[in-house]
Amino acid sequence: GQPIPTAESEDIHTGSAVILSTVGGSTPQEYSVEILKIYPNASQAGRNLLLKVTDPQLLSLTGGIVQGMSGSPIIQDGKLVGAVTHVLVNDPTTGYGIFIENMLDAAA
Repeated sequence: GQPIPTAESEDIHTGSAVILSTVGGSTPQEYSVEILKIYPNASQAGRNLLLKVTDPQLLSLTGGIVQGMSGSPIIQDGKLVGAVTHVLVNDPTTGYGIFIENMLDAAA
């Protein structure tokens, strides 16, 4: 893979994005999602973005976000904006993500 730039939290917006995930086989694939809401000051770790899976192939294969997809990169406008963290138990098409900025701060 090729490195991509990271996004600052203020550059992230609602709208289309993709996640990279390996659902079958060993090659990661891009799947379309929509960022529905942004929570810049979220008090719960890992809940900065509310995502909805919109990719027909992923919905057909898994029904949405499933166990093992945590950590899948979220890319918007050619930048790494974060990673998938949680799925809503009552709606597997919707889940949460964390900002890459927060992940980098925690690693420092």
